[in-house]
Amino acid sequence: MIQMRSIVKRYGEGETAVEALRGIDLTIEAGEFVAIVGPSGCGKSTLMNIMGCLDQPTGGEYLLDGQDVSTLADEELSRVRNAKIGFVFQSFILLARTTALENVEMPTMYAREPLDTHQRARKLLDDVALGDRAHHLPTELSGGQQQRVAIARSLIADPAMLLADEPTGALDTRAGLEIVAIFQRLNEQGRTIVVVTHDLDLAEHARRIISLEDGAIVSDEPVEVPRNAAEELAEMTEEVS
Repeated sequence: MIQMRSIVKRYGEGETAVEALRGIDLTIEAGEFVAIVGPSGCGKSTLMNIMGCLDQPTGGEYLLDGQDVSTLADEELSRVRNAKIGFVFQSFILLARTTALENVEMPTMYAREPLDTHQRARKLLDDVALGDRAHHLPTELSGGQQQRVAIARSLIADPAMLLADEPTGALDTRAGLEIVAIFQRLNEQGRTIVVVTHDLDLAEHARRIISLEDGAIVSDEPVEVPRNAAEELAEMTEEVS
């Protein structure tokens, strides 16, 4: 699904130029669950922005589903992004005066073709166990519930891939595990999941971990037995009871 060849991202010119990515070669197949890890400033978010067609590389080639998107104009990038990619961010980015259901429906306002969004949005909220909170405002939801709304919103256009940037960074342990359990379930259903994080506990739930340092990949290893978030949640509940 993703093929990156010698991807470079440089900010500035001349002696003051900063090279955020230095010759990234990376392939992610459809249906993978990948965690990209590394310290702050290593290039994780820059790489995610290029993967998500939010930014363009300074050099190199990026093929998304066989299409070279590394040189597309902004309007073409937007079209690809809306059709193929869903985004989940640490800060949720929900509209404060808009219900959970309306937040999930929001991306379809920009769709070229009309969708049966109301029914689909309700089902997506049911899928993340928030069907009974459809008409609640974000301020009436916990942080974990708001992130589940954000995940439902990211799925409204049925993208092939989800990109998540520190999706559990603002959550407690239990709420974070609930988010990871949703990602694992979506991956089992065939959806490609790419998570950018500095949290190794989260990364160990993925099927593959890619480590970045100073804008370069330093390791790329499969996870032999990924941790199961649903099982960890069940164990946590038993301990409390």
